[in-house]
Amino acid sequence: MNNIINNFFIIAFCIFLFSGLTVLAETPEEMGLRLAIEGDLRDEGFQDTVSQMKMKLRNAQGEESIRKFYSKTLELLDDGDKSIFIFEHPRDVSGTAVLTFTHKEGPDDQWLYLPALKRVKRISSDNKTGSFVGSEFAYEDLSSQEIEKYTYKWIEDVPCPGKKELSCFVNEDYPVEKNSGYTKRVLWMDYDEFRVWKIDFYDRKDSLLKTLTFSDYKQYLEKYWRAHFLHMVNHNTRKETEIIIESIVFQSGLKDNDFNRQALKRVR
Repeated sequence: MNNIINNFFIIAFCIFLFSGLTVLAETPEEMGLRLAIEGDLRDEGFQDTVSQMKMKLRNAQGEESIRKFYSKTLELLDDGDKSIFIFEHPRDVSGTAVLTFTHKEGPDDQWLYLPALKRVKRISSDNKTGSFVGSEFAYEDLSSQEIEKYTYKWIEDVPCPGKKELSCFVNEDYPVEKNSGYTKRVLWMDYDEFRVWKIDFYDRKDSLLKTLTFSDYKQYLEKYWRAHFLHMVNHNTRKETEIIIESIVFQSGLKDNDFNRQALKRVR
């Protein structure tokens, strides 16, 4: 009997030792990818969302302007998400809409509808760095963040920005798409719920271009976390954009035909 017990403890110790050696052998790149995949899995299955939002633009002199818009997002299991942004206020941008088909591989498809011209314009892959309706967000930033669109590297574990009681890991994400306006993103995500708290965007010269911070998180359907306040700062222009999410509805029954070029012209 003692031999059986002794053998059991020897086997258990070997398993523990092997597991520890496996963790120690994990490279920063492998760890970065593993954490990114875990964060992606946490948000899987939301199906669709409809969000009502307000955008506040602030120039270097502190002058502000307000825009109101709403968005629809459809989750796809075999490819990236589809989304549409529709502006309602002020009058000079009312009816303007952007449709995005994110792809797991290859460049995303994006179209812009301009009501004054009553036509849909395709946004070419080398113009995705352009400003989204005058904000500090680029068209590239509107795409869903699919795992395949980046390579990853874990950097360190630190207290989360603005939430020192939480532990965050810092990942560097390198875009695969050659026409990306960024050489990398540095991202802070907490271990508790895999919520993003901060992203630094580096331009094609590998200089810090923008910082996006997230706050006021709320949980939906006992699973899905969404930040209700986003703040983007452009370090070159000193301009800022705030997005306040006023409401989110999950699983409203959106269909694929709600996301096509004809849908852009039907926006109200």
